[in-house]
Amino acid sequence: MAILRLSKPLGRELQRVFPSRPFNVRFWDGSAVEATVERAPTFFVRRPVALAHILSAPGTLGLGRAYVEGSLAVDDLDGALRVVDEFDPPPLTRADQVRLAATAAVAALPGGLPRRPDLELLLRGHLHSAERDAAAVRYHYDVGNDFFALFLDESMTYSCAVFSRGAQTLEEAQRTKLELVAGKLDLEPGMRVLDVGCGWGSFAMHAAREYGVQVVGITLSESQAQRARERVAEAGLGDQVEIRVQDYRQLPVASFDAISSIGMSEHVGENQIDRYAGTLFSLLRPGGKLLNHAIAALDPDANPLEDLFSTRYVFPDGEPLPLSRVQLALERAGFWTGHVEGFREDYAETLRHWARRLDDHLEEAEALAGIERTRVWRLYLRSAGRGFEAGDLAVYQIRARRPTTS
Repeated sequence: MAILRLSKPLGRELQRVFPSRPFNVRFWDGSAVEATVERAPTFFVRRPVALAHILSAPGTLGLGRAYVEGSLAVDDLDGALRVVDEFDPPPLTRADQVRLAATAAVAALPGGLPRRPDLELLLRGHLHSAERDAAAVRYHYDVGNDFFALFLDESMTYSCAVFSRGAQTLEEAQRTKLELVAGKLDLEPGMRVLDVGCGWGSFAMHAAREYGVQVVGITLSESQAQRARERVAEAGLGDQVEIRVQDYRQLPVASFDAISSIGMSEHVGENQIDRYAGTLFSLLRPGGKLLNHAIAALDPDANPLEDLFSTRYVFPDGEPLPLSRVQLALERAGFWTGHVEGFREDYAETLRHWARRLDDHLEEAEALAGIERTRVWRLYLRSAGRGFEAGDLAVYQIRARRPTTS
């Protein structure tokens, strides 16, 4: 009964400071706060430690920690995200803020001090050093190839699909994207192509099979590279496609006819983007083309590293830069830009497909990656999709060329 008395004052305080509530709250002891609208999502505070997480890390990080470790649950994840993103509470006085926090702290006492979930990653070393980038990539991709296969299409393409040219299925949309990249690079038989951030080899295999080119694909994930090599061998493309575990900064001197970088440069970072552009420029022969496909932040003043949930649970050190910053880096390196195209709506649709596919395989996902990591991915795929829908993020393809005179 002592715990019951601790949660009721918090419920009353929530009702007082939020007279209009597009959400329900159910506490661990059975007490509740009812929504003031119909069809509102319900937040289940299963244990007092959920409140401790929220108090110790206000914002998405605390909410995310509580959701990942299971002390906070929801009956409608999409609806809950709408509340988190769109609920506009009335302004609270300083006294109201202190009173609400104090009441929540008293209710949180039985849970003790919160412990960060084991999945939370705190990277060490210099930001975007080769060693730290490798650790970040391994954290993300070493969830397992079979886990990603649950929601990706059959080609294992892990980047924005293109639905806006008539594709009806995810498979069709990913083939459209691969063909679009190949077409923009003007691939021809015998050309040497570098695929930076090659993933599980989808573009490298497409380019080799459909255009007769020779491809070197690089990734920082050992498990990803192993599966990519297996897929290349199964497709009979071993003489045309080489998959390496290698940082773009460690490539030997070469002269490629074309370079594709699909979903990779958003992990390069502000402090390395000029080096990235210069390195790719040096690897192209004069007249060679680059296709850079990447997520971009639409707010030039935003700092993506401030999204602590994403940087600690999904994409460590991920920095989607504004299109203008990537373009500046390419121009500084000496590239001439020929074409820029945006696919913001296409990525929102891609993420909806991935989220539905993961939901269709929840038991398998939990068996492969554990329930906590599955929660992370269900949350990430939806929140990322909302970011593209709302116009916080976009995807751009930049086609650029190294001048023949350089």
